[in-house]
Amino acid sequence: MELQALPSRIGQVRRIVSAQLRYWHLDPLIDRAALGVTELLTNVHRHAQPDKMCTVEIELVLDRLMVSVHDHDPRLPVVEEMPDNLLEADTLATRGRGLAMVAAVSESWGVRPDGEAGKVVWFALSAPAAVKAGAGRPPRRAAAEKAPRVFAEVEARRTEHAPARSAVAG
Repeated sequence: MELQALPSRIGQVRRIVSAQLRYWHLDPLIDRAALGVTELLTNVHRHAQPDKMCTVEIELVLDRLMVSVHDHDPRLPVVEEMPDNLLEADTLATRGRGLAMVAAVSESWGVRPDGEAGKVVWFALSAPAAVKAGAGRPPRRAAAEKAPRVFAEVEARRTEHAPARSAVAG
């Protein structure tokens, strides 16, 4: 989904990601994925130049959920190191911990340049055992059932070779 990283839109994206994970039966990942995408979008809101436009992608590949945020700022984020002695840390600071939190809740994370102007910051979460075994696939609807109303078109596929993707126009 493409959006402008404004505080009101960040909350909407968090709800969309949570709904998609519920649809994929990945409820155990919702809190960590919502925290991670919130932190990445907050970084775009606070730091990205020349604009706050970005794209959020979530995909389920085999047993991994990948969440990535693409923005137009080529500057790579800097992770502030925590002091060895936690008593020296600024415990009242309200900034500077976002990527450390992403690292703490995810299996892995990273950043890579994206073309001439921009970058991708991503994190990965391991899917629960039930999904790894295939039990987490969405149930098939009978042809006579009416599909529920959705806010946007969402394509969700899960196969052993192709990633499941979700894209929502913002």
